[in-house]
Amino acid sequence: MSSLRWQPQACPTIMLPMPTTDATAPFVDLPAESFRALGHEAIDLITQFFADINEVAPFPARTPADVRALFDLRLPTAGEDPHTILADWSTKILPNSSVLGSPRWFGFVNGSGNQIGAIADALASALNANLGGWKASPAATEIERRTIAWLSEMIGYAPDAGGLFLSGGTMANMAALRTALRSKATWDLAAEGLQASGARRMTIYMADHETHVSFQGAVDFLGLGQQALRKVPSNADFTIDVAALEAMLDADIAAGMTPFCIVGHGGSINVGAFDDFDALADVAARRNLWFHVDGACGALGAILPELAAHFRGMDRADSVSFDAHKWLGTPYEAACLLVRNPDSLQQAFVTHATYLLSSTPSEYTGFNYFDYGPQLSRGWRALKVWMSLRQYGVDGYQAIFRRTIACAKHLHALVVASDEFEVVQPEPELYIYSFRYAPAALRHDDAALDLLNQRIADEITTRQVAFVMTTRIRGRVTQRLSICSHRTRIKDIDETFEAMRGIGEELR
Repeated sequence: MSSLRWQPQACPTIMLPMPTTDATAPFVDLPAESFRALGHEAIDLITQFFADINEVAPFPARTPADVRALFDLRLPTAGEDPHTILADWSTKILPNSSVLGSPRWFGFVNGSGNQIGAIADALASALNANLGGWKASPAATEIERRTIAWLSEMIGYAPDAGGLFLSGGTMANMAALRTALRSKATWDLAAEGLQASGARRMTIYMADHETHVSFQGAVDFLGLGQQALRKVPSNADFTIDVAALEAMLDADIAAGMTPFCIVGHGGSINVGAFDDFDALADVAARRNLWFHVDGACGALGAILPELAAHFRGMDRADSVSFDAHKWLGTPYEAACLLVRNPDSLQQAFVTHATYLLSSTPSEYTGFNYFDYGPQLSRGWRALKVWMSLRQYGVDGYQAIFRRTIACAKHLHALVVASDEFEVVQPEPELYIYSFRYAPAALRHDDAALDLLNQRIADEITTRQVAFVMTTRIRGRVTQRLSICSHRTRIKDIDETFEAMRGIGEELR
């Protein structure tokens, strides 16, 4: 008899309670009419939110303690009426939330969120699709595959590229580096890991000034260590110095390191700089290195013909990452990783578990995303991107992108024309722009200007004029506006700039 056959054993009889059929049981769905009424109420709240979004303050100016106190509730023991729960949106949640979709939200690089994306998320949640395996999500899987193909086509990337949606830029870049590491390791990385006998330190190269924090997180996640991230000197325009890169590669190899990846900026985080992709692709090809483009901020700008020169050579990259929840305006989360050779993703992430796959292939065996990325269970991020692309089309997004860039260029013109501000970067090509409040009487005192610029950003935010964050350019504190919202107009830039000038004069 086969040892796999189950043998029944004598066991005592246990009486179990019968499942309830009571329609008042806690986990029975609401009747259709009750749920429809609740849904209409929610849609009314969302509709009003979008109707008011251009006028509401982008930041609530409440302290953490104030907000925490509102939600410091006991664990519920008895259930509440759904309408009562929904009422907290208007009284507690919205008044104490930052409004990233505001036309005057200029901090970080946050997209504005669109309406069809909000509806898509509701639909995706209702279906509760798990984008791990094809059988758990047939339509959703094929929509994600098609959306990835659309995005690759939009930016002029490889026609046969593969890829997937992830939570954000950190996970997209982590997945890209993991794929690069598996592709370029000269030993069995899956079996032996980074501690294999004879393994040497694997290193990554990118420009020093604009190194994004996501790569610091990625090298930690992958166990490479911060010293693996090699920061190459940058030129005056914040782009990577290719000659310095070549010299560093030679020196590191001589010191016993193993370079495996070069990262190029496709619109850097503080000044929107573009590295020379063709030059980096040449270096990578000559040295058999993986070439990754971090296009979180700007890769989608490749849809604009007037920016074509900045994207020459991006099609030669082994991988490209960007965030649809930034410039594309879809709600969070929707980061995207494209890879020239989809097989390299499978090499990096393939999963082996008998319960995930049919015992034998059949006509219902489809594409399984758990073999192409770091997640086994995945939410349906693609639906909102798919719907957004269909609503706006490439033409619509070109118009949106041009408007945000025009706002950034207008801000640059205001800075150039003012005696109280100074230029710290070239004229912007994207929607990100950094500049400094620096009246002539204080230009000899960098420490005082650092403090003053920080206080201006704090004041304009707490006074609820706009949400502004500072950064450091060449070591000095500057204002930094990410004009990523499709709702921002020239008047928003004018009024924000004038408020900054007035607050600066007041604080002096």
